[in-house]
Amino acid sequence: MADLNYHHLRYFWAVAHDGNLTRTADRLNLSQSALSVQIRKLEERLGHALFERRGRALHLTEAGRIALDHADTIFAAGKELLGTLDQTGRTRQALRLGALATLSRNFVLDFIRPVLYRPDVEVILRSGGPVELLHALEALNLDLVLTNQSLARDAVTAFVSRRLAVQRVSLVGTPERLAENDSLETLLASQPIILPPLESAVRTGFDVLTDRIGVRPQIAAEVDDMAMMRLLAREGNGLAVLPPIVVKDELESGRLVEADKLPSIAETFYAVTLDRKFPNPLVRDLLQAAVNQTEP
Repeated sequence: MADLNYHHLRYFWAVAHDGNLTRTADRLNLSQSALSVQIRKLEERLGHALFERRGRALHLTEAGRIALDHADTIFAAGKELLGTLDQTGRTRQALRLGALATLSRNFVLDFIRPVLYRPDVEVILRSGGPVELLHALEALNLDLVLTNQSLARDAVTAFVSRRLAVQRVSLVGTPERLAENDSLETLLASQPIILPPLESAVRTGFDVLTDRIGVRPQIAAEVDDMAMMRLLAREGNGLAVLPPIVVKDELESGRLVEADKLPSIAETFYAVTLDRKFPNPLVRDLLQAAVNQTEP
């Protein structure tokens, strides 16, 4: 049996991702007919048509979708191999981390602290939205993503979620707003509240709590960024519902005060990695350090 020609597979892979034969031919500096010949040879070798034409557009057949999944895996493994072996002999190792833009900066700093001051490590930190960061992780442009959402692992994308920490959530505000020793129910009923957005787990827990105790709070702001919640609380705009680690410095200085712990409400932090054949060894070190911090 003849071996698979990986040049043919790469041409197919390029056309499948572009979705346009002419555009791919121009990008690869090939004639359209030459590119068509290469794909036709792959189809002959596999015994299945990989594309079907609908109008002027190319669409993958069922066999084409299967072939593309395998091609993605093959070429990602090759990129991973080159990237890993390229580090050989270097005096500094690169660690590429992504963090959800709305995540606590204090939490991110605590997580990376074990490698932050190592002279042999260069930390590259990128923030963004979940879709953007996970695409970068899947493309091997990131080694790890920090988020507050667990991801289900499936047969298509081998994301691995590890729970790093569970942070309790409190009601936090300026000393002026908390001058009176009021109960939690009184604070929630009388003070404006700064909340995370509706889709967050913390917000869901808060809504369940206020419904259970029969309080309808006055919402001062709904904010999807913990750094902004921190600023609003510092400005005295209301009492913020967030993990104390977000305002650790303000609590230590007395600029903010922790009014009350909110029962049964917590934020969970996760590290998301890709199941890689050549994982960055620094990721293992960071994850082990995080485990050691949480162990009694």
